[in-house]
Amino acid sequence: MPPTCFIFNPTAGPSRRRDLPTLVARHFGPLAADDYVIRPTEGPGHAVELARAAAAEGFAVVAAVGGDGTVNEVGRGLLGTAAALGIVPLGSGNGLARHLKVPLGLAAALRRLAQPAFGRIDVGRINSRPFFCTAGLGFDAHVAEHFALAGTRGLGTYLRVTLREYRRYRPVPVRVELNGQVLATDCYVLAFANASQYGNDVYIAPRADLRDGLLDVCLIDALPVGRAFRVSLAMALGNLPETKAADYYQTARARITAAAPLGFHVDGDYLGRTTEFAVELLPLALAVAV
Repeated sequence: MPPTCFIFNPTAGPSRRRDLPTLVARHFGPLAADDYVIRPTEGPGHAVELARAAAAEGFAVVAAVGGDGTVNEVGRGLLGTAAALGIVPLGSGNGLARHLKVPLGLAAALRRLAQPAFGRIDVGRINSRPFFCTAGLGFDAHVAEHFALAGTRGLGTYLRVTLREYRRYRPVPVRVELNGQVLATDCYVLAFANASQYGNDVYIAPRADLRDGLLDVCLIDALPVGRAFRVSLAMALGNLPETKAADYYQTARARITAAAPLGFHVDGDYLGRTTEFAVELLPLALAVAV
């Protein structure tokens, strides 16, 4: 097992009472104490600091133990370092873990980290904020904002918030520049996908590849009830591009201007509203251990 630092978010996911130290000791107990450490996070942004410190200390693998937000923070902390990102998924969606075929069971994910395969993946960036799975403008960001305020986590809460906000949300006109063309359209959803799904096997861009040097862009200009049903079913089945209910593009960079302040998210975390967005891809910028 490579020297590993586990960065543990004790509030991640719908089940928050997990005795991680006992489980890690059960799997890796015979190893020397210097082979692994467990460091809990104390609040938003702390995992970034812990990951940078672990990389500077020489840990070969820094494992995010939590959900997509924890994975994002640890990955941000590791950019530009020699350490590789590991994932022990404990979140509600676990989008990047699912794309990378990381086992969702805690014990199985720990066993995989004992003998990981190393590689590299692309990294997206929107308004200078890195993302590893997806970033989006419009309805998905609107849902992320209200999901964060819901007080509970899990798929049930996410579906309840989505259905409630569907009746309230209105699209915003946007100007999108990519690949030398300009799109003037309404933005119900404008998603930039480095990986294939939001999480929970909900596929916004099933053809996305973490190593192809391109972001898959999904644009939905309106979502009346009939199309909403088709889109929802297709995202669950992983065949949204075939339905023609959304437009798809591939690009390494894009610029978006919104007619009114538009909410956006990275890896499911809502970041706020603005009218100007710059999106780019950093090829193979992050080492991973999976």
